[in-house]
Amino acid sequence: MSVKIRLARKGRKKQAYYHVVVADSRSPRDGRFIEKIGVYNPLTDPATIDINFEKALGWLQNGAQPTETCRAILKYKGVMMKKHLLEGVSKGAFDEAEADRRFNEWLKGKEEKIEMKKSGLEKLGEDARKRRLEAEKAIKESRAAEYAKKLAALAAEAEAAAKAALAAETPEEAVAEATEAVEAATEESATQAETEAPAAEASEETAEETEKTE
Repeated sequence: MSVKIRLARKGRKKQAYYHVVVADSRSPRDGRFIEKIGVYNPLTDPATIDINFEKALGWLQNGAQPTETCRAILKYKGVMMKKHLLEGVSKGAFDEAEADRRFNEWLKGKEEKIEMKKSGLEKLGEDARKRRLEAEKAIKESRAAEYAKKLAALAAEAEAAAKAALAAETPEEAVAEATEAVEAATEESATQAETEAPAAEASEETAEETEKTE
């Protein structure tokens, strides 16, 4: 029987996480498995990997073949490194103490890299947050400037309309004053004519009487 170390999908749509399982290569991807040896969640940053180190190492030593993704996961957790060192011990290249020393040295360097990555991600997250705040501030300032510009334009339009209204009222007032003046002059002329007409008639009657007397 060919045994594989592979992933079994879990979770909802677009929220998938995986179990790392040991299964018969003939079984469906998410079907029956022999043993669960870990969990892999790629949704977190960095990805969450929880592996039973001893069980994974034991299955590798017994001939289980990991898929490419599982090989990368096991390599990341140091299982492949440990297997390689134990093979060196079995071949007599070095003893078990040297293998442990090398593995611990590798593990220390790996942990430092992981911590640096986490701190870098935190710094990137903080920088991203600052950039987002600055972008929001710039948008607010832009909107405020645009609003002030609109208010200034409205004020200018109102001022122009007021000036136009004043300019339009002045000729009307002039025409009204001229009309009043013409009407007043007409009334004065009519009054004067009415006053002078009886006086002229009286003069004409006096002249006629004088001519009759003579």
